[in-house]
Order: sequence, then structure tokens, then C-alpha cells
Amino acid sequence: MQLRLAARVEVPPLRYRLAPAADSLKGEGRSIPGQVFLKLIIAENGGFTIEKACLGYNYPMTEPTESEITIEQAIVNYIEVMKLARSLNTWKTYENGMGLFKQVLLDHKLDPAETPVKSLTEAAVGWFFPALKGYAPATERLYLTAAHSFYQYLAAENLAEINLPRIEQLIHLRARRPGVRLPQFPKDAIEQIVDAILKGASYLPSKEDEKEYLRFMRDRAFLVTLADTGLRVHEACALRRGDIDWNEGQAVIIGKGNKQAVVRFSLRAMTALRDYFAARAKLDGASGKPLGSLPLFARHDKGAGKKLINITPTTGRNIVTERVGQILGAEQVGSITPHSFRHYFVTRVLQSSGNLKLAQELARHTNIAVTQRYAHLNNDELDKGYYQAFEGDSSEKEA
Repeated sequence: MQLRLAARVEVPPLRYRLAPAADSLKGEGRSIPGQVFLKLIIAENGGFTIEKACLGYNYPMTEPTESEITIEQAIVNYIEVMKLARSLNTWKTYENGMGLFKQVLLDHKLDPAETPVKSLTEAAVGWFFPALKGYAPATERLYLTAAHSFYQYLAAENLAEINLPRIEQLIHLRARRPGVRLPQFPKDAIEQIVDAILKGASYLPSKEDEKEYLRFMRDRAFLVTLADTGLRVHEACALRRGDIDWNEGQAVIIGKGNKQAVVRFSLRAMTALRDYFAARAKLDGASGKPLGSLPLFARHDKGAGKKLINITPTTGRNIVTERVGQILGAEQVGSITPHSFRHYFVTRVLQSSGNLKLAQELARHTNIAVTQRYAHLNNDELDKGYYQAFEGDSSEKEA
């Protein structure tokens, strides 16, 4: 006699209060996990007769318990948390750092894919340091922050017993300190660019060439905005018309680290923006969208057509490159970047006010030590005293 599975009838679980079927039924793979089903076993012996009917239970796939989670699974979960909690750039940096951390574990015969996360100890942080020596000190710091944050995640989720103070001590004692680089930029050259693009009629294209005229008016407003607001290039590119309070001359932005901040606009920056909007009024009106939703700085190229699309940071950098070459000459291209305008902004605030705290707030520096790096550019009194002592007269110093 030959037995075969002839049919299956799914039975709603709530209608039957049944214990799981025998172990012999656990391997049944033709039903949805977690559902009770009716198995009909039919005897084939010339004719069809029901030999036996029994109820079975298909065991559902279960998530691994905390004790079964591997290091790799924990890292994947941690990176997903960071994706939601951090900016895109920070998340990418943490992902790269944890990729290197996994390689370090493999080099020490600890396979992240097989090892339970509860087995991970602070010793792995000590293994991490030699692998980071080939990176710049700043990158080393970022990757160590990623690893430290991962251990904090494990402790918070109770996935492993972690001695966080020991990790902090290891990082404090063994991590390299990034060297402090004083910001260098051609202050006079930036002022030359701003003055030229505001006053230089020779650079202004004819209004008949609509695209070029719009591009010039946009670039003019963009460069003056960078110089007089201290905005980072990605912050400026993301602005929309509705972000600006035209009465107060201010804008509320979401800046670095997803922090909200108020940025102030100078009168000449506001004037340059209004001139730009007047030039593109036809495009704005034809868009059919509320003016407040339109980009502050829009693309004016073939790819954009008549659509109003925000410029990207890459376009912002290209604007600076093009106008530096046009005004200062090709040999100066690369010497000034969008961030040079931010350095210029902070320095101007320090030189005019002498107030370090004010400069910190306007530049939106979290740490005043960052702002203090600019103070050396405002040491005119020290320069004067030095040259009086060694040259007899400050006017005699050589360039």
C-alpha cells in the first residue's frame, strides 16, 4: 500500500485550542509558519479511502534570542540605529569604521558572523588601535567614536556586559590627538572677488542672453551670501525663499549635526538676492508653486530647463571656481573654496568686534576652541609690537 499526501486544509488557529503536533510534523514546510493545518493521509489500494486524519502545527521561524545574536548582527542593527539618529555623512563614516572593526576581529580569530555578541569584550578596542595607525588622526578619532558608540549601544540594549569606563580610558590614553591647523585663506583675494562681482559691470552679461544673465545674478548673490553669513556650502544650497525673514534679514536653517540655527544676512546680501529674484521673476511665476517653496539658489542649465531646482554643493563649488578664474585669473583657481568664505566671515567678525564668544555664536561653532584658531589672524597689536622691538618701526617689515 502506498501512502501519499493528498490534500491540506488550513484551519484558523483561533478556532482550535491545540497543543503542537508531534515532532514528526515539525519539518512540514508547505504551510505558513504558525498555522494549524489538517493533514489527510490517503491510502491508495485500488480505490481511495481515508486512512488517517490528524492535525499538525507548523512551527514559526523565531528571531534569535539576545544570547544568540552574533557580533555581525549586532553591528548591522547598530548601523541601522545610527542611520536614523545621525546625519548621512556621520552614518557613512560609522559604517566604514565598523567595517574596519569587523576586519580587526577576523584578524584576531574572532569571526563576527559566528561569535555571539555577548562574548565581545573591551579587549577588541585595544586591537583596533594598530589598524588605525595608517589613517589620519582625525579619521582615527572618528572610527574610535564609532566603536565606542557601538559598545554603548551593546550596554544600552543589554546585549553584552561592557565596562564603558575602561573603553573611555583606552581611547583617552592611546588615541592620537589631531594637530591643530590654523585656517589659512587669501583674505584680500576674497574681498577682491566680492567687490568685483558687486561693482564690476564688465563681468555682467547682456540681459538678452537670459541664461548667462541669470547665472551671473545667481552667482553674485551666492558669493556675497557666503561671505556675509558664514553659511556652509551645503547649507546655502539647501535654502528656499521661504526660509528667509525679509523683514528681519534672518533665516532659520538646519545646519551641521541637524541643529537648528538663526543666520543673519547683510544688507548687501539681501540686495543681491532681491536683484537675482527680480531677474528670475518670470521663471518663478511660471512654476505654479508658492514662492516660499522655491529654491533660494536655482539651477540655470539645460538639464534643469525651466524647472526650478536647488543647486547642489558641487554646483556651489563650481561657481566659486569659475568666478575665481574669471576675476583673479586661472593661476588662483583652487586657492579659494566655498569654505574660504566661511573663514573670511569668522575673521571679519573677530577683527571688528574682538569678541571671541560673539564670533563663536555667529559661526555656530560648538566648541570655542575651533573659533579660537581664528584669533591669530587678529593679532595686529602683537605684530606691531614685534616689529617695533626688532625692526624699530612696524612700517619697515617686509612682505
